[in-house]
Amino acid sequence: MRLLVRERLFAIGDDYWIEDTEGRKVFLVDGKAMRVRDTFELKDAHGRVVIELRQKLLSLRDTMIIEREGEELARVKRKRLSLLRNHYRVTLVDGTELDVSGKILDREFAVDYDGELLARISRRRLTLRDTYGIDIVREDADAALLVAVAMCVVVLAEKEGED
Repeated sequence: MRLLVRERLFAIGDDYWIEDTEGRKVFLVDGKAMRVRDTFELKDAHGRVVIELRQKLLSLRDTMIIEREGEELARVKRKRLSLLRNHYRVTLVDGTELDVSGKILDREFAVDYDGELLARISRRRLTLRDTYGIDIVREDADAALLVAVAMCVVVLAEKEGED
């Protein structure tokens, strides 16, 4: 499954659609403006909240929390030692860990589990400005979770770049 993310740089509240390659709207990213911490809702095409992402306040390293139906699903944070590339760890509530590595700010990175590629995020071969693709490799993968992971690492990397 391939999804296209068209970010609007100056959208109020950071709202934008994620579409499939046929142009059908799959997810709406609803950024909650005027909040102390970064908070986003990932909604389906019918407006139902599928996943909520929020920045954890008061932590040693910046952390994003992914929730589904009010229950924590995963935590995303940067790995401590990563010299050449950006590396993030996603820890699911069941203890499963996903690795995210690559050039996050360039939107060229991958999400994998135990060495198996789950999703590739890339701007290559896309002609639309401010657009990147999320290629979900496994058919049985949780697309909403992988989109949420991609969003979290982008937010964390951008925040780190500002510091």
